[in-house]
Amino acid sequence: MKVVGLTGSIGMGKSTAANTFRRLRVPVFDADAAVHALQSRGGRAVGPIGAAFPGTVREAKGGMMVDREALRRAVLGDGPALTRLERIVHPLVRDAERRFLAAARRRAEPLVVLDIPLLFETRGEGRCDLVVVVSAPAAVQRIRVLRRPGMTAERLAAIRARQMPDREKRRRADRVVETGLSRHAAQRAIRALVREIREG
Repeated sequence: MKVVGLTGSIGMGKSTAANTFRRLRVPVFDADAAVHALQSRGGRAVGPIGAAFPGTVREAKGGMMVDREALRRAVLGDGPALTRLERIVHPLVRDAERRFLAAARRRAEPLVVLDIPLLFETRGEGRCDLVVVVSAPAAVQRIRVLRRPGMTAERLAAIRARQMPDREKRRRADRVVETGLSRHAAQRAIRALVREIREG
């Protein structure tokens, strides 16, 4: 089974790329979705996050859940706090990833994708046979991100500070998918890659 790591900085088109893989019937592990599940009602990260960051967990119908906005405020711009949060969340996400891979192997899937925003930052590329980086010009990235609800220039700067620069991700990638030209061009590149892997 080939494991493709899919990564890229915020606003570079990674979600669109992941959806293209899904449409090609390639199973995708979404690390962001795993984090959301861990922090939702009954999630395994709720208790540990509440203990580490008082005031970030609230009562919801059906149980306790993480107040994501309160948690964001608690760690924004605070390196040690962010590290503390990552030490709680990252092992739980890795466990979910391992279960995803094990299930894919049982089904004899020929190809899977690990959609992980911080793949290089967490040294996860070693778990992949091939790393695909999605990339777009910085001006395009900024426009895309600032269109998001609740996004500010300050938040974008804080997120960028956590992420490896795009030029370094491009340098480390096995393949770069350009997403600044058009969605169709990026989709064509992904379709060609999947065909190459399946036929190889």
